[in-house]
Amino acid sequence: MSLLTRWSSLGELDTMRRQINTLFGRSLISGNGEELFGTNEWSPLVDVAEDDREFTVKAELPGLKKEEVKVTVENGYLRISGERKMEKEEKGKRYHRIERAYGSFERAFLLPEDAKEDKMTAEFEGGLLKVHIPKELKPAPKAIEIKVQ
Repeated sequence: MSLLTRWSSLGELDTMRRQINTLFGRSLISGNGEELFGTNEWSPLVDVAEDDREFTVKAELPGLKKEEVKVTVENGYLRISGERKMEKEEKGKRYHRIERAYGSFERAFLLPEDAKEDKMTAEFEGGLLKVHIPKELKPAPKAIEIKVQ
């Protein structure tokens, strides 16, 4: 009886793939190489930036209309949600590949303490949502001279 066990690099890779998929919340490639990015697994790409006056959240939402996007603030979180619906099948048209994802999505972002939630604005144009989150301007520190006696 041997105490050695056979090491399988494919098993290790499969385990790593499952861990990465769990980390990102979706399956990208199956163990046998088939694409699994499905129609109900969509999360829009988002950029978050900051300058002296505000935070800006930009979300890519191609194919959506502004009526299909909901932006809310609740319990210190900015939530962006919506649904991209599958296009209706046209008679006589056969799809050979569908790579665009469809379905419901929700992204949530914890707002910083200096965010002015009641002054937030949003705009939607050309499939790009921009949410402007103004900062609470704090007065500059003031130096007070103390006379020594």
